[in-house]
Amino acid sequence: MFLSAKDIYYILHHQIDFEWAVKLHRLSLNIIGLWPKIAQSPREKLLSNLRVLFVFLGITFVILIPCIHALIIFREDTMLVMENLQFTLPNISCSIRIAIFWWKKEAIVPIMSMIVEDWIRAHENAQERRIMIRRAQTARIIVTCAYSLMGIAYAFVIILPGFGLSTRLTPNITDPGIRPLPLQTHYVYDITKRPYYQLTFVSQAVYISLAMMSYTGIDNFLGLLIFHICSQLDILKNRLTHLHKYVNSRDMMKSCVMKHIRLLRAIDIIEDTYNITLLALFAYFAILFAFYGFRLISLFDEGNDLSLFHLVYLISTILTLFVHMCLYCALGEILMAQCNDIYYAAYDNEWYLADPKDARNLLPLLIRGAKPVYLTAGKVFPMTMATFCSLIKTSAGYISVLHTTRS
Repeated sequence: MFLSAKDIYYILHHQIDFEWAVKLHRLSLNIIGLWPKIAQSPREKLLSNLRVLFVFLGITFVILIPCIHALIIFREDTMLVMENLQFTLPNISCSIRIAIFWWKKEAIVPIMSMIVEDWIRAHENAQERRIMIRRAQTARIIVTCAYSLMGIAYAFVIILPGFGLSTRLTPNITDPGIRPLPLQTHYVYDITKRPYYQLTFVSQAVYISLAMMSYTGIDNFLGLLIFHICSQLDILKNRLTHLHKYVNSRDMMKSCVMKHIRLLRAIDIIEDTYNITLLALFAYFAILFAFYGFRLISLFDEGNDLSLFHLVYLISTILTLFVHMCLYCALGEILMAQCNDIYYAAYDNEWYLADPKDARNLLPLLIRGAKPVYLTAGKVFPMTMATFCSLIKTSAGYISVLHTTRS
C-alpha cells in the first residue's frame, strides 16, 4: 500500500503539531512513569510501573511518614503544626494523585488516541487547526508557568537550606546543632551524625523534586485534556452554527451528534479520574489557606521580628496556593461554559425548518445538553468560580475562628 503525497504531508504535520502540544506535559509524567502511552510493549509497561512504584514508596517513606511522625511529636505547638502541615498536606495530596492516576491511567489511553486523531483531522481544515493551536498554546503557557514556579519552590526548599538558609517560619527542634533539613521531619536514627545528615538531605532533595514533578505533571495533564476538549467543542459549535452551509447537512448533523457523545464520554473519564484528587485539593487548600492567613495576621498583631525574606516567602506561598486553586475552578468553569455553548448553538440552529427525520437526529444533543456538564470534587462540589468564592469565604471564617481562639 502506497501513501499519497497528501497523506504523507498530513502524517508528518500532525506529528509535529501533536508533539508541540503535549511535549511539555509529557516531560514530567514520563520521568515518573505515569504518561499514558497509546502503544506500549509489556517490558515498557513493567518499567513504567516500577518507576511509579519507586517514586510512590520513596515519597511515602522518605518524606510523608517522617513528616507525620514530627507532626505527632509537636502536635501541641500551633506554629510547629502549621509549619509541618505546609509540606505534609501537599505530600499527602501528591501520594493520592499518584495512586489514583496510576490506577486510572489505562482509562485515559483512549482519550490520548482521540487527541492524536483530532490533530490528524485538523490538517483538513485550516480554521479548525487554528482553534486547536490557540487552545494548546494556552495549556503550554500554563505548564511553562508551573515549571517556573516549581523551579523557584525547589530553590527555596532545597538549595537555600543547603547553605544554612531555611525558609521555615518557626525554629525546628528536630535539627539540633546542624544545618536544617529541607522539611520538618523526625527519623528513628540520629541525623546529627555523619553521613546520616548528608544522606537524609540528599534523599529529601531527590524525592521532593520527584513529588513536585508528580504534583505539577498530573495537574497540568488535566489542563491539557480540558483545553483540547474545549477546542473540539469550539469546532463542534462552529459546525452546528453553520450547518445549513454544508452540502450534505444530514451527514454533518449525524457527525456532530456522534462527536458530542464522544466528547461527553471523555469528560466522564476525566471526571472519574480527577474527582477524588480535586476533593483532596479542596480539603488541604481550605486548611492551608486558613493557617497561612492566621499566621500572617498573627505577625502583624504581635509585631514579630520577621525578616523581609521570610515575609516575601510567606506571601508568595499564599498567592501561589490561591492561584493554583483558582486555576482548577477556572478550568471547570471554562468547560461548563463550552458545553453550554453547544446546547445554545444546537437550539439556535433552524432545526424546526428541516425535515422531521433530520431534525430528530439533534434530539440526543438537545436532551443531553440540557444537563449541566462540569468537573466535581468528589462528585459533590462543582469546580466553578462560584465554588471557589465559597471556599475562600469558608477559609476566611476559619481564620477568624483561629484568631479569636488564640486571643
